[in-house]
Amino acid sequence: MTKENQEKQNGRTEGGSGKNANRRNNDRRKNNTSFKRVNLERKRPQLSRGETAAAKEVPSGSRKPRRGSKAGKDPNAKLKIIPLGGLDAIGKNMTAFECNGDMILDDAGLMFPDDDHPGIDLILPDYTYVLENADKLRGIVITHGHEDHTGTLPYLLKDLDRTVNIYATKLTLGLIEGKFAEHRVKNAKLIEIKPGDEVKLGCFTVDFFAVNHSIPGAVGLFIQSPAGNVLHTGDFKLDQTPIDGITTDFGALARFSETGVDLMMSDSTNATNPNFTPSEAEVGKTLEQIISQAKGRVIIASFASHIHRMQQICDAAVKNGRKVVVTGRSMIQNTDIARRLGYLNISDDNLIDAYDLKGIPPEQVVIMCTGSQGEPLSALARIANGEHKTIEIEEGDTVIISATPVPGNEKAVTRVINQLAKIGADVYDKSRARVHVSGHAGAEELKIMLSIVKPKNFMPVHGEATHLRAHAKLAEATGVDPDNIYVLENGDSLELSARGVERGEGVPSGIVYVDGLSVGDTSQDVLDERNTLGNQGFASVAAAVNMKDRKLVGQVQVSMHGITGGDDYYLAHEAENTVANALRKCLSKDGGVKELRKAARDALLSLLWERTKQRPMVVVNLLEV
Repeated sequence: MTKENQEKQNGRTEGGSGKNANRRNNDRRKNNTSFKRVNLERKRPQLSRGETAAAKEVPSGSRKPRRGSKAGKDPNAKLKIIPLGGLDAIGKNMTAFECNGDMILDDAGLMFPDDDHPGIDLILPDYTYVLENADKLRGIVITHGHEDHTGTLPYLLKDLDRTVNIYATKLTLGLIEGKFAEHRVKNAKLIEIKPGDEVKLGCFTVDFFAVNHSIPGAVGLFIQSPAGNVLHTGDFKLDQTPIDGITTDFGALARFSETGVDLMMSDSTNATNPNFTPSEAEVGKTLEQIISQAKGRVIIASFASHIHRMQQICDAAVKNGRKVVVTGRSMIQNTDIARRLGYLNISDDNLIDAYDLKGIPPEQVVIMCTGSQGEPLSALARIANGEHKTIEIEEGDTVIISATPVPGNEKAVTRVINQLAKIGADVYDKSRARVHVSGHAGAEELKIMLSIVKPKNFMPVHGEATHLRAHAKLAEATGVDPDNIYVLENGDSLELSARGVERGEGVPSGIVYVDGLSVGDTSQDVLDERNTLGNQGFASVAAAVNMKDRKLVGQVQVSMHGITGGDDYYLAHEAENTVANALRKCLSKDGGVKELRKAARDALLSLLWERTKQRPMVVVNLLEV
């Protein structure tokens, strides 16, 4: 392929030409990372009991079969699709749909920090646009219960000044209700839906259809509006032997295709994987084999929301005559919710409390815990470091890490594995046995989805830039016009109308940091300072000056922390003399306080770079006498 053709092809993949010339409007976008918080006391959210969203929201007789029907469109209507998160990472998924003065929000997730975010607990998408248009918000629809699709809800609801309906399946609502209870959120109404239900939200009609994923109760969305129809797959895979018997609903997809899909948004997480994703049932076979051969305790770390995996662990443990212990706050909470709602089946007789482990032979126990990502405070990390209150690991015990490290967590996971190996544990991860499979569709499954739906326009979502562009190529390979494929960034928008799809004006976007009790107050400058402190150290200068006589009073004191050689007397003495000389020189030139601070800082940084090749953070305290 010639360079000219390659450039033309790249241009098509990123949105085409002609009608798509208006590409981003970056000059109109803003980066906001803080906003005023509003807390209102409302009635505590409750799960609906026996009454589905369809019964509550749709008047009798308004539900109509969609086989072969064509939804009526308003030639003057315009649907705006605004991804606020999920297009730059695996996480913080959030998309707003706006049409005729109505808005709905599709998912509200978070992501976890990496090494570049010291001290940060959580990262949220900037939902300023939602707050600014809260009067238009008709409801929030959630595709499934994973944190990267639900985690922002407590923070968003605290900032909204009115009650909002949240629509999701039973397990998803159970997990959300647990979050709201922890955060004391009360201005939400939780409404249960089931696959096949239809909900009217302003000018939008939302149909929910079943998809298979790594958590029960996952759904996709078919969103109809006066301007056109959008299908969002949600996170999915095409597992034909699922643990709970629920497969992705091909029949519903075919009906939506017949109705007409003007824009399809689809999960891109595994777009770079050229194969089919293996069935979750394969993991169960491997787990049972490992547990049956284990001689000591078996400790299995997985995601606390992976209910299917937890069910298989419980089944394998019971089959091999072992009791199940659950440890880790989120694992305990989700196990309780899943059992209460009927998604996790294990009898009370086969569950024991971690505090009751004493006296039970190791070969009769399986421990389910958190820590599959190497989190320092997780149950597995504390067990590996000998810091867990009730569980001690011994030589000969078996540890299974039943998850794939999220990008950025590889080192943390390796650190825990090495610590376990030092103790003498037999450690299994996915490189040694099939103890984990993804919950996301591989490239071949994504092509099947595209072939069934036959969208007129396509927008890959849920992934990093590499995944999005790989998915765009898959769409082109299945017959989608390259000019109708849109690879967006957070804050960009698409506008769907009778004319088709084109890029629209961007909105404020960015990220919000959760740092302890602070939400949106931590800036990038603060993170840069933390990284400097962690990587280069800290030095402080204290000096007294007489500005009237232009003299240095007393001795200069320099204190160094985290600096190579900072505890060496000779380096400290040289630093004090260097700073003192710089201050005297600046005083002789009639420098003010600002100039004195700069002179002291520059002199110390220059010396430390020459002696240690480090540039620490330097704070200068001047006392005027």
